[in-house]
Amino acid sequence: MVMNMNNIKTYSELIKLKTFEERFEYLKLDGLVGEETFGFDRYLNQMFYESSEWKRVRNFVITRDNGCDLASFDHEIYDDRILVHHMNPISKEDIINKTDFLLNPEYLITTIKSTHDALHYGDDSILKDNMFIERKPNDTCPWKIRKEEIQNG
Repeated sequence: MVMNMNNIKTYSELIKLKTFEERFEYLKLDGLVGEETFGFDRYLNQMFYESSEWKRVRNFVITRDNGCDLASFDHEIYDDRILVHHMNPISKEDIINKTDFLLNPEYLITTIKSTHDALHYGDDSILKDNMFIERKPNDTCPWKIRKEEIQNG
Protein backbone atom coordinates (compact mmCIF):
# COMPACT_ATOMS: atom_id res chain seq x y z
CA MET A 1 0.00 0.00 0.00
CA VAL A 2 1.50 3.32 -1.03
CA MET A 3 0.59 6.19 1.24
CA ASN A 4 -0.42 9.44 -0.45
CA MET A 5 1.40 12.15 1.51
CA ASN A 6 -1.59 14.52 1.09
CA ASN A 7 -3.82 12.10 3.01
CA ILE A 8 -1.51 11.49 5.96
CA LYS A 9 -3.42 11.90 9.20
CA THR A 10 -1.58 13.23 12.24
CA TYR A 11 -2.21 13.66 15.93
CA SER A 12 -1.22 17.34 15.65
CA GLU A 13 -4.09 17.93 13.21
CA LEU A 14 -6.53 15.69 15.08
CA ILE A 15 -6.26 17.52 18.41
CA LYS A 16 -7.19 20.80 16.73
CA LEU A 17 -10.66 19.31 16.22
CA LYS A 18 -12.80 20.00 19.27
CA THR A 19 -15.44 17.28 19.21
CA PHE A 20 -15.36 13.51 19.16
CA GLU A 21 -17.56 13.57 16.05
CA GLU A 22 -15.14 15.85 14.18
CA ARG A 23 -12.25 13.60 15.13
CA PHE A 24 -14.18 10.55 13.94
CA GLU A 25 -14.87 12.20 10.57
CA TYR A 26 -11.20 13.12 10.22
CA LEU A 27 -10.02 9.55 10.89
CA LYS A 28 -12.65 7.35 9.26
CA LEU A 29 -11.50 5.19 6.36
CA ASP A 30 -14.77 5.01 4.44
CA GLY A 31 -14.98 1.25 4.27
CA LEU A 32 -11.45 0.29 3.35
CA VAL A 33 -11.64 -2.57 5.82
CA GLY A 34 -11.16 -5.87 4.09
CA GLU A 35 -8.57 -4.49 1.71
CA GLU A 36 -5.91 -7.15 1.95
CA THR A 37 -2.80 -5.81 3.60
CA PHE A 38 -1.22 -8.84 5.25
CA GLY A 39 -2.84 -11.94 3.74
CA PHE A 40 -0.65 -14.95 4.52
CA ASP A 41 1.87 -12.64 6.21
CA ARG A 42 -0.49 -11.92 9.12
CA TYR A 43 2.13 -13.32 11.49
CA LEU A 44 4.18 -10.15 10.83
CA ASN A 45 1.68 -7.80 12.39
CA GLN A 46 1.02 -10.25 15.24
CA MET A 47 4.75 -10.31 16.03
CA PHE A 48 4.85 -6.53 15.82
CA TYR A 49 1.98 -6.08 18.30
CA GLU A 50 3.77 -8.36 20.78
CA SER A 51 7.05 -6.43 20.57
CA SER A 52 8.43 -4.41 23.48
CA GLU A 53 8.77 -1.37 21.20
CA TRP A 54 5.03 -1.45 20.43
CA LYS A 55 4.07 -1.97 24.07
CA ARG A 56 6.24 0.98 25.12
CA VAL A 57 4.78 3.41 22.56
CA ARG A 58 1.27 2.07 23.19
CA ASN A 59 1.56 2.94 26.90
CA PHE A 60 2.91 6.38 26.00
CA VAL A 61 -0.03 7.10 23.66
CA ILE A 62 -2.65 5.95 26.19
CA THR A 63 -1.08 8.22 28.82
CA ARG A 64 -0.81 11.15 26.39
CA ASP A 65 -4.52 10.75 25.49
CA ASN A 66 -5.51 10.45 29.17
CA GLY A 67 -7.16 7.11 28.41
CA CYS A 68 -9.86 8.83 26.35
CA ASP A 69 -11.43 7.59 23.13
CA LEU A 70 -9.91 9.58 20.23
CA ALA A 71 -8.21 11.70 22.94
CA SER A 72 -11.59 13.34 23.52
CA PHE A 73 -11.80 14.25 27.20
CA ASP A 74 -15.57 13.78 27.24
CA HIS A 75 -15.12 10.14 26.14
CA GLU A 76 -13.18 8.57 28.99
CA ILE A 77 -12.58 4.83 28.65
CA TYR A 78 -13.61 2.92 31.76
CA ASP A 79 -14.48 -0.68 31.10
CA ASP A 80 -13.62 -1.32 27.45
CA ARG A 81 -10.31 -2.68 26.32
CA ILE A 82 -8.12 0.24 25.26
CA LEU A 83 -6.68 0.03 21.76
CA VAL A 84 -4.09 2.19 20.08
CA HIS A 85 -5.06 2.82 16.48
CA HIS A 86 -2.75 3.56 13.54
CA MET A 87 -4.35 6.65 12.00
CA ASN A 88 -2.80 5.69 8.66
CA PRO A 89 -3.28 2.01 7.77
CA ILE A 90 -0.07 0.04 7.98
CA SER A 91 1.11 -2.66 5.60
CA LYS A 92 3.55 -5.53 5.78
CA GLU A 93 6.06 -3.26 4.02
CA ASP A 94 5.75 -0.79 6.89
CA ILE A 95 6.64 -3.56 9.33
CA ILE A 96 9.44 -5.01 7.23
CA ASN A 97 10.96 -1.56 6.59
CA LYS A 98 10.16 -0.24 10.08
CA THR A 99 8.62 2.95 8.72
CA ASP A 100 7.80 5.95 10.85
CA PHE A 101 4.08 5.06 10.76
CA LEU A 102 4.64 2.10 13.08
CA LEU A 103 5.89 3.67 16.30
CA ASN A 104 5.66 7.43 15.93
CA PRO A 105 3.00 8.74 18.36
CA GLU A 106 2.17 11.44 15.79
CA TYR A 107 0.36 8.71 13.81
CA LEU A 108 -1.32 6.91 16.73
CA ILE A 109 -4.48 7.50 18.78
CA THR A 110 -6.21 5.84 21.73
CA THR A 111 -9.60 4.25 21.03
CA ILE A 112 -11.96 1.43 21.94
CA LYS A 113 -12.93 -1.53 19.77
CA SER A 114 -16.30 -0.23 18.60
CA THR A 115 -14.82 3.15 17.64
CA HIS A 116 -11.93 1.36 15.95
CA ASP A 117 -14.37 -0.78 13.95
CA ALA A 118 -16.47 2.27 13.06
CA LEU A 119 -13.33 4.04 11.81
CA HIS A 120 -12.37 1.12 9.58
CA TYR A 121 -15.88 0.65 8.20
CA GLY A 122 -16.48 4.39 7.94
CA ASP A 123 -19.79 3.75 9.69
CA ASP A 124 -20.76 6.03 12.55
CA SER A 125 -23.88 3.98 13.28
CA ILE A 126 -21.56 1.55 15.09
CA LEU A 127 -20.86 4.38 17.54
CA LYS A 128 -24.47 4.93 18.50
CA ASP A 129 -24.36 2.05 20.97
CA ASN A 130 -21.39 3.68 22.69
CA MET A 131 -22.77 7.13 23.11
CA PHE A 132 -24.26 8.27 26.32
CA ILE A 133 -26.27 5.98 28.57
CA GLU A 134 -29.41 7.55 29.95
CA ARG A 135 -28.97 7.77 33.71
CA LYS A 136 -31.82 7.04 36.15
CA PRO A 137 -32.10 7.78 39.86
CA ASN A 138 -30.04 5.28 41.89
CA ASP A 139 -28.92 3.33 38.80
CA THR A 140 -25.46 3.00 40.32
CA CYS A 141 -26.89 1.68 43.60
CA PRO A 142 -28.68 -1.58 42.77
CA TRP A 143 -29.94 -2.09 46.34
CA LYS A 144 -31.75 1.28 46.21
CA ILE A 145 -33.39 0.41 42.88
CA ARG A 146 -34.69 -2.87 44.33
CA LYS A 147 -35.96 -1.10 47.45
CA GLU A 148 -37.88 1.42 45.28
CA GLU A 149 -39.34 -1.41 43.18
CA ILE A 150 -40.60 -3.17 46.30
CA GLN A 151 -42.06 0.06 47.76
CA ASN A 152 -43.73 1.00 44.45
CA GLY A 153 -45.14 -2.48 43.94
